[in-house]
Amino acid sequence: MSVQITPLPGATFGGLVQGGDASAEAFAALPDALTENSGFLLVPDMHAISDDPPLLVWLSRLFGPEVEDYRLTGAAANTVHTDVPEIIIVSNARPVNHLPPAPPDPARTADGGLPVQFPHRRGWHTDQSYRRPPPDISLFYAVTPAPEGQGQTLYADGAGAYVALPGDLKERIKGVDGLHVKPRTGRSEHAVRAGDTPQPLAPHQRPQRQPLVRTHPVSGQPTLYLCEAGQMDWVEGPIVGMEPGIHGDGAKLVYELMTHMTGPDFTYAHHWKAGDLVIYDNRAVLHSATWFDAEAHTRVMWRTTVHGNPGPEYADESKSWIPAERSAMS
Repeated sequence: MSVQITPLPGATFGGLVQGGDASAEAFAALPDALTENSGFLLVPDMHAISDDPPLLVWLSRLFGPEVEDYRLTGAAANTVHTDVPEIIIVSNARPVNHLPPAPPDPARTADGGLPVQFPHRRGWHTDQSYRRPPPDISLFYAVTPAPEGQGQTLYADGAGAYVALPGDLKERIKGVDGLHVKPRTGRSEHAVRAGDTPQPLAPHQRPQRQPLVRTHPVSGQPTLYLCEAGQMDWVEGPIVGMEPGIHGDGAKLVYELMTHMTGPDFTYAHHWKAGDLVIYDNRAVLHSATWFDAEAHTRVMWRTTVHGNPGPEYADESKSWIPAERSAMS
């Protein structure tokens, strides 16, 4: 039985996947559907994954040749699934102890809604943009979601946002690179504003250049590709070739693009239910986590990361985030 894919309710992009069963025949259409639906698919009622975690890895392999083994890429051991190392666990429960972001200030918009648009909403990013090559696709599964009204995940359409840019702004960002860096290295906007001393970085931790506009390797569409406060380097960047730092022209450009990209025309807030599987294309979609009451509720999410088709600009590059001595042994 094949699946049915319809436009995602309440969104200007994305697809809702219904019907079918967890078989290769039923899900064969999903990779093409992901591209056709601007890099976002929601597959509800995938409760079978909770009972059979390798199923999530099997589904991930439909989207690319390599599913990351987190034991080999520097992930903290307490975040890696003990039986399925391709799954990383995002949870406030032990032993992971991953706390949600603080609520924005103010916690609601003027009309009482959930803050979505930057800079009121912080934390917008694409997974592991500080790597070259960066990852392609992530699969995010709700084992135990936060309660209704909390712990939503926000998504933004990079291709749609690019199309809507004014022509002069498209010209300004043509051929321009952003400078991305791993969080918690003293180079985030928050760290710079606080006067923190940047940490010394090993070669495999150095900031990485990424184009502000990527050409999607499957659709051929241009898409905005940047993060904001936490994954851009606000010491040497955030924009290559522009005045660096929190008061520089590069910072102003990041604010301009992020405010545009996270506006209501290009964003979707997903309210999780147990068994929901979200598939998102990091080459075209940003996302941001939201607050939930971690003292009162337990949230358990599983994620896989798919590599293999970042685009020709990354052709033949070694993995920047793997230490040289480890790379030599592989």
